[in-house]
Amino acid sequence: MKIVVIGGTGLIGSKLVNKLREHGQETVAAAPNTGVNTLTGEGLAEVLKGASVVVDVSNAPSWEDAAVLNFFNTSTRNLLSYEAAAGVGHHVALSVVGTDRLDESGYFRAKIAQEKLIKESSIPYTIVHATQFFEFLKGLADISVVDGRVHLPHVLFQPMAADDVASAVGRIAVGPAVNGIVEIGGPEQFRVDELVRRRLASLKDSREVVADPNARYSGAKIGEKTLVPGNDARLGETRFEAWLTLPASQIPSAHPKPNAA
Repeated sequence: MKIVVIGGTGLIGSKLVNKLREHGQETVAAAPNTGVNTLTGEGLAEVLKGASVVVDVSNAPSWEDAAVLNFFNTSTRNLLSYEAAAGVGHHVALSVVGTDRLDESGYFRAKIAQEKLIKESSIPYTIVHATQFFEFLKGLADISVVDGRVHLPHVLFQPMAADDVASAVGRIAVGPAVNGIVEIGGPEQFRVDELVRRRLASLKDSREVVADPNARYSGAKIGEKTLVPGNDARLGETRFEAWLTLPASQIPSAHPKPNAA
């Protein structure tokens, strides 16, 4: 079975490609730096030749509202069109838990548009809603600074290790399409402000974290459980304290995105 991973050289994509190859799957990493551009269509026909599954873990290069909407609309339309021509049997897309509850945010409006295109396509699909990644906790702090202090909502979330995200997406990619949404999350719930405070402490980052009821998440007002998956979510195994001991946790990702591939 040939599996094409769109965004296959990014954080999740590169881990996913490695995991699928380790399990004997013919897997191709597709991204602009490998000659495949979903915005222009460059390289798509060639890379999709003979593919059974396409996994889209790509993310927009720009975070301005109109640009991110254009990226997800254009790239998803192109992908689905080329997939139909190539006879692809399963389209898997990585999205975010709570997307449908975050339409105040330009980023999440773009993800909602992406999901709508996938659902309306003739291609069998699975949309994976993941919670936030441990790797992006510092990035969340960086985009939440007001007057030198980090302002975050005191709400629940259930973040997970990027490695667990890749494992879950890999299992879904080799399975049957569900023509619906599968939620994945971490094994523990935290308060957003409390966990970011712990992450900054682990990096010896002295910025003060403030629990702010008016703080927004990617531009959207959120409730107590907006970011929490449902009871039937598939949970990763890596707990936060265990993740902190891994080499990857020593590299503070500065990714400012709410959840990025």
